[in-house]
Amino acid sequence: MPLADLRRYLKDHLLNQVMPFWMKGAVDEQGGINTCIQDDGTIVSHEKFMWSQLRAIYTFSALYNRIQPRQEWLDIAAQIFRFCAKYGRDEEGRWIFRVDREGRPLEGATSIYVDGFALQGLSEFIRATDDAEAKSLALATFRNVSARLAQPGSYETAPYAVPAGLKAHGVSMIFSNAFFELSRSLGDPQIARAALDQATQVMDHFRRPDKQVLLEYVQLDGTAQDSPIGRCVVPGHAIESMWFQIHQFRHLGMTERVGQCVECLRWHVEKGWDPEFGGILLGLDAEGKTPVYWSFPEVKLWWPVTEAMYALLLAHTLCGEPWCLEWYWKVQKIAFRHYPVPQYGEWRQRLDRRFQPLTQVVALPVKDPFHLPRCLILSIELLRGY
Repeated sequence: MPLADLRRYLKDHLLNQVMPFWMKGAVDEQGGINTCIQDDGTIVSHEKFMWSQLRAIYTFSALYNRIQPRQEWLDIAAQIFRFCAKYGRDEEGRWIFRVDREGRPLEGATSIYVDGFALQGLSEFIRATDDAEAKSLALATFRNVSARLAQPGSYETAPYAVPAGLKAHGVSMIFSNAFFELSRSLGDPQIARAALDQATQVMDHFRRPDKQVLLEYVQLDGTAQDSPIGRCVVPGHAIESMWFQIHQFRHLGMTERVGQCVECLRWHVEKGWDPEFGGILLGLDAEGKTPVYWSFPEVKLWWPVTEAMYALLLAHTLCGEPWCLEWYWKVQKIAFRHYPVPQYGEWRQRLDRRFQPLTQVVALPVKDPFHLPRCLILSIELLRGY
């Protein structure tokens, strides 16, 4: 398929399949959006995971900013923002994990990742609205997070705890992107420096060129630990992280770093691919040892393939090497074969290694309007010139 046709295909899928699912019944008239929702749109709980609410702010704002300035999308982003601004933080300014339908806390600040999604959502919302309250909230969140990141062990990382003495790639990955996007929305050089610091940690502490892997956990001084957790690799995280870093390094004109990211992306598409059944495995051991230190390492979740699709298209626009599109079509073919639910519009999010539906909860019991629409939005934007 020519890339111009691919753009039309992805846009049709986004606007006529994926987003109608969320527009039909997920938006909650009492505030926020329902993400404890089944593939057919049945709402199983009105509890609000703040993680999901903040991601939804990003998606509806990005639709408005990057696809078409439809007022209905901005209105949804604004109402979710109001719900989050009112109920989303504790008395110490930390974003909390879960509230009930009325906004009453059910679980406190058990994950600093929620703060990262807050910054991502607020950054995109600020671009759409220039809202003063959102700017103030984003700056307060940045200051709060920066103080906590400076003290390892002072914060939690649900749903995956980080053992004492180690640090997680996921934290640097999330905040490299969150700080970078916020710095662009606010034009703040201090935030830009913080973003580059996190990106540098990703590339110099977690990326291991000698083994051609990006480790999920290293020791606080950046050295590797020879243990199951120290050998843990999450291919989808590595792939997602590399396009995060490409965005920042390309913006800064750091071409050598961009090349390193493209190379690292290729390692993990190739290593993460299941040679028997296809698709991207959730977890690996860097040296092929067992057991793998990651829950459900052989499942085929939807988000690694969506991240790979966008990352591979991005890599193609940067280097033009044949492997980028070869792998893109390989990933896209298996993704569109197994994950979409055409009668309802969204994708299945949990499949086993053989691509059969999986009933167990992996990480959170939610279905977010995030990884899939973000992949489609950014891919459509990327292909605009074709």
